[in-house]
Amino acid sequence: MFKNLKTLLLLFVIIVISSCEADYAPKPRGYFRIDMPVKNFQLVDSIPAYQFESPEYAVITPDYNSAQEENWFNMEFPQFKGSLHISHKKIENNLPVYLEDMHTMLMQHLPKATAITDSLIVDKERNVYGLLFSIQGKRVASPLQFYLTDSTSNFVRGALYFNIRPNNDSLKPVIGFLREDIDHFIETLEWKD
Repeated sequence: MFKNLKTLLLLFVIIVISSCEADYAPKPRGYFRIDMPVKNFQLVDSIPAYQFESPEYAVITPDYNSAQEENWFNMEFPQFKGSLHISHKKIENNLPVYLEDMHTMLMQHLPKATAITDSLIVDKERNVYGLLFSIQGKRVASPLQFYLTDSTSNFVRGALYFNIRPNNDSLKPVIGFLREDIDHFIETLEWKD
């Protein structure tokens, strides 16, 4: 009786082992679903040098780290824990210096970046020219940066940052969503002078 039981148990073990698939792959890590707000825009003309349209869910705050600069501000996105930092400088025969500073700040992200792509911005009608940089990489601190200029008087620089530890794989939907807002900012920016 025990011999039949041993044979039956051995047969059961062989069937179980042979029925298991050896190519087991763990499932990828899941992330929480992020609900995106409806896109509605409002005109912001309180900045002395330029005006633009901002999404209604964004909060415009002064840049407290640069209180002496009247044209510097942050476009806060509280539900995403992100900020678009915007700075402005008057051009006084120093546009190459500002462009070099922009590229120096951009290159600080190079160690964490897997790719940097740029998009040319040319709008002759509004006299707006510049570049928008998309910085790919899992641990990149600022995934989107840009500069805009009229090439004679105004230079605007923007950089998107999140107030959390960067993991751009999980932030990808938010970065794409905010990219549309940055594109809208660029498309609606108008110089006041």
